[in-house]
Amino acid sequence: MGVYPEDARISKAYFTVTFLALLFGGSLGLLQGLNRAGLFELPTWFNYYQVLTSHGLLLVLVFTAFFTIGYFYAGLSHTLGGLLPKVRKMVWIGFGMKLVGFVFAVVPIVMNKASVMYTFYPPLQASPWFYIGLVFIVLGVWMAAFGAFIQVANWRKRHKGQHLPILSFFATGVFILLFFGSVPVAIEVFMIIPWAFGWMETINVMLSRTLFWAFGHTLVNIWYITALSAWYVIIPKVIGGRRFSDTLTRVVIILLVILNIPGGFHHQIVDPGITETVKFLHVFMSLAIGFPSLMTAYAMFSVFERTGRAKGAKGLFGFFKKLPWGDVRFLAPMIAMISFIPAGAGGIVQTTNQLNQVVHNSLWVVGHFHLTLGMTVALTFFGISYWLIPHISKRVLTSAMNKFGVVTTILWTVGMSFMSISMHLVGLLGSPRRTSYSTYGDNATALGWDPYLIFLGVGGTILIVAVIMQVYAAFHLMFRAPKGEEEFPIGEEEDYASKTPFWTERWSRTILIMLVVVAMGYVIPLVDFIGYAPPGSPPYQLW
Repeated sequence: MGVYPEDARISKAYFTVTFLALLFGGSLGLLQGLNRAGLFELPTWFNYYQVLTSHGLLLVLVFTAFFTIGYFYAGLSHTLGGLLPKVRKMVWIGFGMKLVGFVFAVVPIVMNKASVMYTFYPPLQASPWFYIGLVFIVLGVWMAAFGAFIQVANWRKRHKGQHLPILSFFATGVFILLFFGSVPVAIEVFMIIPWAFGWMETINVMLSRTLFWAFGHTLVNIWYITALSAWYVIIPKVIGGRRFSDTLTRVVIILLVILNIPGGFHHQIVDPGITETVKFLHVFMSLAIGFPSLMTAYAMFSVFERTGRAKGAKGLFGFFKKLPWGDVRFLAPMIAMISFIPAGAGGIVQTTNQLNQVVHNSLWVVGHFHLTLGMTVALTFFGISYWLIPHISKRVLTSAMNKFGVVTTILWTVGMSFMSISMHLVGLLGSPRRTSYSTYGDNATALGWDPYLIFLGVGGTILIVAVIMQVYAAFHLMFRAPKGEEEFPIGEEEDYASKTPFWTERWSRTILIMLVVVAMGYVIPLVDFIGYAPPGSPPYQLW
């Protein structure tokens, strides 16, 4: 067992890009936060909307995608006996394609020709080269996904009748969603490119928005499943316990793969042109994703309690005292799990029609996003990095660097809490998202937002310190930490665990059910959007 040296180079390259994206994206986030607080005026040559677009692209697409691929390829190498040569070649090609696409996308943003924000859908129109860059990014992700499928298929061919190792099972689910979830956005981008070049006068806005959110919502849950893999598989080993039910773990993955893509419609719950019946259907589909999350909450706290009581814990909550709070490999993911409780509740708010009317397009939504990505996902990724980066670099996590990581985690938590809570509160008071700072002519309502926005700026300032510390930790563990062997901690099943049924390995069945559910959610509205399409929208460039 262990990540093969040739495969470790792949993960190190992906993590290098990951943490550089975090550094630059986090710095841009600070500029945004200070601007929204009214404390800093951005120059005309690099305005708020350029910063916002760059921040979203770096952190939502680059940081998360590169970490997810680097992490799961290390897991595939470790659990499946090393990567096949052709798979290595595919993932390196994918790496190059994503970098080329990133350059194509960033240059128009810097030139102020693509200030369309992370969502980038019409009627705002960017330079066509921005969309061409997105095509390369998607193709790079597909290369990585198909490389993983080939690797898994090869292992299963050589190990007939055996269950796929659990971390590779998670990887399979994630790459299935990465491929199928990115198909709609690929179709959307291929629709936009002729429009962006001026070869088409108008574009179907509702169709474009719908195709985007089929991808955008799925992307969020791809990060979530990546975090779940560490919660279910890694954390039990770190705390000295055993994994919860292998069957439940695999069922949770299967449910998240099946239910994910149709959840995208809850981002369009206030959109015109979608019938109430369809919206009701998608509210149900979106809320259904909560069931595997509740299963996860039960499973993880069961693991904590059993482990604590095995170490002598007494009383109702005594097991919490037995958890290794001073170990950054546990502390960061644990805070991530706790933060997902309000983050998940906020997601339910945005899924239901009446509550969505209150918070839609307000800073509440941005606060929710920072709880899910900035706390639940990012902190789990950081916790993973403290053991995985030294493992693939043949180095060790020292006590001093562990303490450094604990301080970094606490700073990150404090900064993100200031930012997210203030965003939630000021969003309830009507402060809009996607806009730079304005008092709207010293309107009394807008002036009432200022105290909350100051805390947003304070949170961003604390966060940039944590960003710099985290990036330093990542590269120190990669190049400067003492040489040695760091464990790849994979938890073992409990003694006398029930046998996992083999039907969980039928990925073809899971994909078929997923496609049926997607068809239930999307066929009727897409036929309406295409068959009864309005004239369409010309391009708008409001910068």
